[in-house]
Amino acid sequence: MTQELTTSLATEPARSSESPGWWRDAVIYQVYVRSFADSDGDGIGDLRGARERLPHLAGLGVDAVWLTPFYASPQADGGYDVADYRAVDPLFGSLSDADDLVRTAHELGLKVIVDVVPNHSSDQHPWFREALADRPGGAARARYHFRPGRGAHGELPPNDWESVFGGPAWTRTTDPDGTPGEWYLHLFAPQQPDLDWDSPEVRAEFDSVLRFWLDLGVDGFRIDVAHGMVKAAGLPDIGRTEQATLIGSQVLPFFDQDGVHEIHRSWRRLLDSYPGDRIGVAEAWAPTAERLALYVRPDELHQAFNFQFLKCPWDAAAMRQVIDESLTATGSVGAPTTWVLSNHDVVRHPTRYADGSPERGLARARAAALLTLALPGSSYLYQGEELGLPEVTDLPDELRQDPAFFRTSPDGQDGQSGQDGFRDGCRVPLPWTRSGESHGFGPGGSWLPQPDTWSGLSVEAQTGAPDSTLELYRGALALRRELPGLGDGAMSWLQAPAGVLALSRPGFVCTLNTLGEEVELPVPGRALLSSAPLTYKAGTVCIPPDSCAWWAI
Repeated sequence: MTQELTTSLATEPARSSESPGWWRDAVIYQVYVRSFADSDGDGIGDLRGARERLPHLAGLGVDAVWLTPFYASPQADGGYDVADYRAVDPLFGSLSDADDLVRTAHELGLKVIVDVVPNHSSDQHPWFREALADRPGGAARARYHFRPGRGAHGELPPNDWESVFGGPAWTRTTDPDGTPGEWYLHLFAPQQPDLDWDSPEVRAEFDSVLRFWLDLGVDGFRIDVAHGMVKAAGLPDIGRTEQATLIGSQVLPFFDQDGVHEIHRSWRRLLDSYPGDRIGVAEAWAPTAERLALYVRPDELHQAFNFQFLKCPWDAAAMRQVIDESLTATGSVGAPTTWVLSNHDVVRHPTRYADGSPERGLARARAAALLTLALPGSSYLYQGEELGLPEVTDLPDELRQDPAFFRTSPDGQDGQSGQDGFRDGCRVPLPWTRSGESHGFGPGGSWLPQPDTWSGLSVEAQTGAPDSTLELYRGALALRRELPGLGDGAMSWLQAPAGVLALSRPGFVCTLNTLGEEVELPVPGRALLSSAPLTYKAGTVCIPPDSCAWWAI
């Protein structure tokens, strides 16, 4: 059944992306590899499974696919703890599978972006093993942040920094003779020691890693924690707890330091030395749109994720403010803005928008999809978004694998610190078919259980159903290709009642109603697509609550 579905989906190639600047208005689909498609029945998604499902993405109408880490890793944090940056973990396949995926994607007209994780390695990386065996001050330790502890016997961490996952950002080592040793820095899990980018070896190594994957044919990199590689000189104390709540609201001594931009400039020069517009995408948390724009100056990276938009509440005035600030900031440096609603680290937006009603959450999610695809710039879709998948909120504790869930907060409560520890809920494997042990995810089970209700949300169930979320996305992406006014370019706001956004682009109008009741407006033009059924009166149209419509003018 799975193979039949795969081959029956449309395989029309994505729009031609050979002209310079393909990324300025690209729609990029995030594949969380372990949860996308499983080819070998072990319950975990892999590269071959992803390759077999690429026709779904080409038929959906996206331009590129972004793959989360598939490198050799102990999987302490879903592959974001890398032990070998040039090897594919056997869990996900082989280097040959990666090569086959890139080639197949290109045949379908899809670009391929892969993750690179430069802020930290795995504690199983050969470098870190060497560092643990080295003496304090030794050359192997210079690649990481090792420091003596504070206190009479070095029993206290070197500073007050906290891990994003909760608890101290430092772990004490044990010397070969069994006595307590130095501490090492890890802004995430203890199994993810931070690399020291003051080390020339670190910089040279990552230049080599980027070249390795560019030579294999990838079209760019999503740079994990792009704002974190440089730490403030002296590693100063912050002076307060609950530091994870400060991320994205202010510059911290371990995040968004100005020194990161020198690294990104050097990477831009490396990317530009390859043909075909290879790109760098920053996962960067910055306190303002203006600081985020620094990452996409003409000599730095090509895109940066717009987390201000992702965090925006379902409120027309707040949305308009974030959109204006984003466009102004990126426009000041000549870069496109990105729009993203969900990813593998946050609660899926149908659940975030729900306010206690799943039906309301789905309606708002469908409307938000049309809004984002109408805005100038590039859009990112997280796998399953096109199916309207909600967050899975009732996973048993014993099945969870998010390391943040197992960290202990300062008050001693497990799973309640740093990131909220419930990222597994957005990582449940995709449903491809109505039936089967894993709804077509693979020939075996799935590493996290899928709700029974996902049968009706599967690709099979929604394909051809005119009112389905999948067909809404397919229709919107097809129109986005056809209409010259969409993608990169100009936008202006139109007058609209409170709670309603109306934006104009060449030959096009988008109307969004964020209110809980319908709104009557003059008919803007010829209806192209709507997230909910429209009704008409003499010269006016009734826009349903929590809905969005596209119009040709």
